Amino acid sequence: MLRLYNSLSKKLEDFKPIHALQVGMYTCGPTVYQFAHIGNFRAYTTSDILVRVLRYNGYKVEFVMNITDVGHLVSDADTGEDKLEKSAKNEGKNVWEVADFYTDAFLKDYHALNLTNPSVLSKATGHIKEQIELIKKLEEKGFTYKTSDGIYFNTVKFPSYGELSSLDQIKFGARVEANDEKKNPRDFALWKFSPKDEKRQMEWKSPWGVGFPGWHIECSAMSMKYLGPSFDIHTGGVDHKEIHHPNEIAQSEAATGKKFVNYWIHTAFMQVNGQKMSKSLNNTYTLYDIEKEGFDVLALRYLYLQTHYRQEMNFTYDALDAAQNAYKKLALDVSRFEDPSESQGKVPAGIFEDFEKRFLDALNDDLNTSVALSVMWEVVKSPFPSGPKLRTLFKMDRVLGLNLESLRTQLRKAQGIVPGHIQQLAEERQHLRKMRKFNAADQIRAKIEKLGYIVEDTKKGPKVLKK
Repeated sequence: MLRLYNSLSKKLEDFKPIHALQVGMYTCGPTVYQFAHIGNFRAYTTSDILVRVLRYNGYKVEFVMNITDVGHLVSDADTGEDKLEKSAKNEGKNVWEVADFYTDAFLKDYHALNLTNPSVLSKATGHIKEQIELIKKLEEKGFTYKTSDGIYFNTVKFPSYGELSSLDQIKFGARVEANDEKKNPRDFALWKFSPKDEKRQMEWKSPWGVGFPGWHIECSAMSMKYLGPSFDIHTGGVDHKEIHHPNEIAQSEAATGKKFVNYWIHTAFMQVNGQKMSKSLNNTYTLYDIEKEGFDVLALRYLYLQTHYRQEMNFTYDALDAAQNAYKKLALDVSRFEDPSESQGKVPAGIFEDFEKRFLDALNDDLNTSVALSVMWEVVKSPFPSGPKLRTLFKMDRVLGLNLESLRTQLRKAQGIVPGHIQQLAEERQHLRKMRKFNAADQIRAKIEKLGYIVEDTKKGPKVLKK
């Protein structure tokens, strides 16, 4: 039984999908105004692991991720510039070029980390109609009001607002600035009007005037379009737990009258050298920064797996170096294992089934990847024939996503690794030659050649090569 920590109930729960063996899951994707950093990708890796664990358990998963390419203002309080408009000005590009460039960069990094492709990747700018329709529903039900700069959601009319959060970020009754027309500090924008003295590059006509959607309405409109008014799982970083996700819940449930999401999964913050990740400290490392320092991107994935997703993680280059060394050793060990079809030797009954059960038990315990990784290493170090070990390791890697099968193929090709049983024949031939039993040695040479290899006798000893 898969158990997940639900941020809404604040406890571990047995996972029970709305529809048997079918799961609807939505992940908050990037705002494409700059490169995503390693803290962002930690959260996306959690979502990836969750999708893989669900599928490993036999569920069919409809996995939706958004691309926020409009409407995310600099301040969560619905003030300041649109992040994309600001980035476009700074880079001397138009906003569409900025969105396309950083979307492509994100997807390149996403695939480099071997993250699962979403069933649907939805752009906010491609769903303006759905967002307007959702706001109209909220207006009809009396949850909205108009100010000089937009249409707002009235949180007072939604009594359970903030259940997900601690409301530390927006205190009830906090003093509102004199020029703020919001009825309550927690109220949030559904639609923002374009400034009267400035033409935006991204704006649309609406029943309320020319403008653009608020950041929060985008996720509700897109998730419900593809997954329905109620679905199973919503994931994101812990930074979304105080404002963005409570706003999604409020506007979605106010519009439909139904529970929006059953399980909320949040990934903890990542620190860098014991400090908060921030631009001012120049420590918002990207995958490009990692590669520039000579690290394999999948070594970063290995590093993520070593810490539970709900535990704060401290990134250092020393830690990444250790992760890379461990990952390289894992790949090298696996590259030396024989193919299952070539493996010889007896295996105790049920031994690999036990490894696989313990591996799955760890993952089903709220995605405990560090324990699952340790079980994988137990398989690697176990004294059993390498063929069955390899079969089990590849099965485990369907979840951990370290790309072991293709990496093994690359390493064997690059290093000319010879299967164990061929090497054993070569050693037997060499022993016969030392005993001057040349006819028997020649027979083994012929056998090796029939199996697709040749033996070269050198000053340093025999060398076995693939034909």
